[in-house]
Amino acid sequence: MTTPSVVSSPEGAPASRPLPAVIHLLSLSIFAMATSEFMVAGMMPSLATAFGVSLAEVGKLVSAFAASVVVGGPLLTLRLRAARRKPALLGLLAVFLIGQLIGATAGGYPQLLASRIVCGVAQSAFFGVALALAGELVGAASIARAAGLVLNGLMLASVAGLPLATLLDRQWGWRPAFWLVAALVGLAMLGIAALAPPGAKPARQDAGDELRALARPPLWAAYLSSGLIIGAVFAVFTYLAPIFVEIGGFSGATVPLLFGVYGAATVLGNLVTGRLADRHARHVLLGGTLTLVLVMSALALGAQWQALTVAGVALLGLAGLPMNPAMVARVVRARGSGPMVNSLHMAVVNLGLMFGSWAGGAGLDAGLGLRAPLWLGALLALLALLSLSLDAGGYSWRITGNSPGRPR
Repeated sequence: MTTPSVVSSPEGAPASRPLPAVIHLLSLSIFAMATSEFMVAGMMPSLATAFGVSLAEVGKLVSAFAASVVVGGPLLTLRLRAARRKPALLGLLAVFLIGQLIGATAGGYPQLLASRIVCGVAQSAFFGVALALAGELVGAASIARAAGLVLNGLMLASVAGLPLATLLDRQWGWRPAFWLVAALVGLAMLGIAALAPPGAKPARQDAGDELRALARPPLWAAYLSSGLIIGAVFAVFTYLAPIFVEIGGFSGATVPLLFGVYGAATVLGNLVTGRLADRHARHVLLGGTLTLVLVMSALALGAQWQALTVAGVALLGLAGLPMNPAMVARVVRARGSGPMVNSLHMAVVNLGLMFGSWAGGAGLDAGLGLRAPLWLGALLALLALLSLSLDAGGYSWRITGNSPGRPR
């Protein structure tokens, strides 16, 4: 059985050393891919009109993408487990680009559905290989910081990519957003082709051994926490706009400014936690999750007070999605940073995202009101806080080399 693909680095290596340029290109790739995933939700009326289908049918495009991430990505990653990182990344970007072009030129609903499936499979597998390459490039001592930058693309997609795609849709129709994502993916391909090292060929591992290696309780404890945290965030984030207007009494013109506050806080929080997570993953997760519980509960009780809402939105941005680097660090400590481990982590994150958004909407459909998503988010965050103790007794939360999560 091979060791996890995290390159060891000297203990105490300086965390402030500049990251390789290719890490930024991986972040750009994730930004483009995640924007493609999220943007359909912002252009549902346009797509329904363009293809003569119901909003429910357009909603299936979102579900198809997410299901492809959850199911298809890990299967493709398993096939790529012995491939060199650079050609695997370029191949996955090429597959995603093809899927995006199918969507941009789609003449009917079936073609657009096929586009979503192809892109979803490629995105999930790319996520796993990208984080594995990041681990090889920076070593164990800085992997959470590098993962934080890569995952910053995912966060920026929700706070910047989605609004931009929605704006393009309203001004010029839905196709320009698809073409823009395709252009960004093509740009990332050129950069990775020029700058990424070929990397060593990973030792081939028997598929059965690899799957059995995944059956470690600390790994699934980490997955559970990640799913619950992301579920809590998106249970609230999905419905922030109507919460701002209908409970907070903000004008429609103010809503983009509030999302700007959220987005700026998210980027800032991610930069901070990316530097802290390598040595303080447990503290970041405990502090961030506790903050979510308190802030979401406070908003559920007092979102009618605008000052509280503004402060709450900033804290949600600082403490919510920026826990991603610490979540990745926890997974690394439990099993390592191999592509299959990361791809499954991506699948769990998407499941959390889907569940949080769906459950928040279910509460609204049940007539529980716009405070229901806030209470749901607080509950999921509380469960996440409790889940952090599942592996605390027997495994280290700090990377000291290329061995994952050794018992103390």
